Amino acid sequence: MTVAVYMITYMDRVVISNAAPAIRADLGLSLVAMAWILASFRWSYALFQIPGGWLGDRIGPRRALTLIVTWWSVFTCATAMTWNATSMGLVRLLFGVGEAGAFPIATRSLSRWLLPTERGVAQGLTHAGSRFGAAITPPLVVYIISLYGWRAAFYVFGSLGLVWSAVWFVWYRDTPAEHGAVNEAERCLIEEASRASRQAGAALSWKGLFASPAVLYLYAAYFCYTYALATYLDWFPTYLKEFRHYSLTQMGFYAMLPLLAGTAGDFLGGWLSDIRVRRTGDLNSRRAVAIAGFLAAVVFIIPATLTGSPGVCVLFTCLALFGLEMTVGVSWAIPLDIAGDRAGSASAVMNMCGNIGGAISPLVLGYVVRSYGWNVPFFITAGLCVLGALLYCKIDIERKVDE
Repeated sequence: MTVAVYMITYMDRVVISNAAPAIRADLGLSLVAMAWILASFRWSYALFQIPGGWLGDRIGPRRALTLIVTWWSVFTCATAMTWNATSMGLVRLLFGVGEAGAFPIATRSLSRWLLPTERGVAQGLTHAGSRFGAAITPPLVVYIISLYGWRAAFYVFGSLGLVWSAVWFVWYRDTPAEHGAVNEAERCLIEEASRASRQAGAALSWKGLFASPAVLYLYAAYFCYTYALATYLDWFPTYLKEFRHYSLTQMGFYAMLPLLAGTAGDFLGGWLSDIRVRRTGDLNSRRAVAIAGFLAAVVFIIPATLTGSPGVCVLFTCLALFGLEMTVGVSWAIPLDIAGDRAGSASAVMNMCGNIGGAISPLVLGYVVRSYGWNVPFFITAGLCVLGALLYCKIDIERKVDE
């Protein structure tokens, strides 16, 4: 169910990216106007991370996820009813308010259910679900647009979240002790294995959270990651169509491929980080996976940008996204490792910092492309990936937030 909701989050947010050429043609929007619409979601998404994470810690993931998924699904549908840049920007802003709590609350939903050696692969798997959702969305959106127009796409995808909310509320429970399918041995195993991180979370204050050097380095690294990811999620379809001159149908297919590669990177990164923890007994062994992922992204972003071949560009972009996404399972496992029951709040602040980068990204790209062309934004992205790798070298995962 968590993988499914991660899929829905990214489906609902990238519908607009792939419908952007049709929307701009229908409503007469400039590239910069579209950049502000995309950024309106990302700013509200960033700023409401902390309230969203706090809500999950306060009322529990069962009720909190039901509430917010219903909220953003309604505004996904409402995007189809907009008529100009202002109305669309407002609806996407309110859509972001709802989606802001998704990952922190979902992380909190896993905190009482997973052993420490399962956290990396679980976070890799759930985030792989989100990227897989984003990957299969472009061809579906193009197909729906070709038959019924761009507005129909938002109604179709918005309805998925409403169904998910109903199933989640009926089935999920906040702790193993509350779920009828959990036996006593399993409950004891989970509670004993997660005792240390739960105690750390119980003692956590907001002041203590921001006093943790590991947390601050993690947040800065996630800023670099999300800026880079937003470049591809928000603009890669437009880049393929306007700069690489693919048709609408080709755009839908080739925009899907890097996200499929990212899906594999998500799972592999989380899986490898858990293997390293099991073999070494050292949580800091997770860092090598994230550092390698950031550096791989740099190695492939540069040739993807410089090549004159559209096909080679897509190939190297696939490899770049594979590397970039290897960092994700590690980043989202760390709040579980160091914050326990306050993982929702800790990951919310991380996602807020990251998505401030994501909110800046579409605006920077819109203005930079207008002044300097399409290559410069990707060079900026590569530079931030180098910085992300350096920041990961400084993170001490063994040190709990209450120490």
